[in-house]
Amino acid sequence: MKRFYILFILLSLTFSHSITAQIGGRGAYSFLDATTSSRVAALGGSMVPIKDDDLQLTLFNPSLISSAMNQKLSLSYVDYFADINFASIQYAHSFDEIGNFTAGVQYHNYGQFDYTDEAGNLSGSEFGASDYAIVIGWGRQLDSNFSIGANAKFVGSQYESYHSYGIAVDVAGSYITKSGWLLSLTARNIGTELKSYLPQENSMMPFSMQFGVSKRLDHVPFRFMALYDHIQKWDLTYDESGNNQNVDPITGLPDAQNGFEKFGDQFMRHIIIGTELYIGKNLTLRGGYNYKRRQELQIPEKIGMVGFSWGMGIRISKFQINYSRSTYHVVGSPNYLTLNINLNDFTKK
Repeated sequence: MKRFYILFILLSLTFSHSITAQIGGRGAYSFLDATTSSRVAALGGSMVPIKDDDLQLTLFNPSLISSAMNQKLSLSYVDYFADINFASIQYAHSFDEIGNFTAGVQYHNYGQFDYTDEAGNLSGSEFGASDYAIVIGWGRQLDSNFSIGANAKFVGSQYESYHSYGIAVDVAGSYITKSGWLLSLTARNIGTELKSYLPQENSMMPFSMQFGVSKRLDHVPFRFMALYDHIQKWDLTYDESGNNQNVDPITGLPDAQNGFEKFGDQFMRHIIIGTELYIGKNLTLRGGYNYKRRQELQIPEKIGMVGFSWGMGIRISKFQINYSRSTYHVVGSPNYLTLNINLNDFTKK
């Protein structure tokens, strides 16, 4: 009964906030939806419902925080497009009485930009732009099947002389069935802006809810996961005119879709799938597919592998190294690199 009571509170909080999120306002801090984790990027780029000792997964799903992560350190770096770079650092520690904690910092650097006058002439000076988040996470195993967790985040942006600050929380619950299925429900970025870029121009956090399942097969070294993203909103099609219709990029006219095609397209925009193949104890191959990303970022004349992602994990001595690439556009793919270290391995016995 206790687990259902907690889930009821979680759903009540997230449902009330999702209603508020539809009232109006422009979103801010969209970088919170961009992962720095190589493994997360390889599996589709959003919440991953896999419960093991990977510290990086907890930024999207804090109910995965466990004692297995005690004294683990994780470093990530993303070589994004142009001069844009992302980085993060996380550490975990467990306390017997109160649960398991994580602490981390995310930093997104967008490079340097030139100052110009009204005519476009260079002034000779530059300015920078960056986003950052300080995250404190907590997780607890309530019984052998059910775990809960939360992240508290202080987020900020600095674009030239403009600054913005905000606070947000993530809440999540995970349940493992007797047959080994893991089910996770998360509500992310419930919060508010404390200081906006301009007076009386408050923005909203990029609130979202996800439900995911995963299962490692019993007799095959293979794991499958599926995610239903953005539970709080059905129609995720992008249209600058605001009429929620798909528009042909060549003619500018609405695409003619029958009812079933429209339903199928809108449903698939919520779905992200990922797989892991385990080759021995030290090598893992990964792949993912994000339909929404493919539909939004493809070029009709050359679709390529937009929406697909892949990666691998290698254990070398005391280090776990993960690398991945995620195809956002045909012009290139960001490179993700993550290093996981168990500090307990360096303790002399």
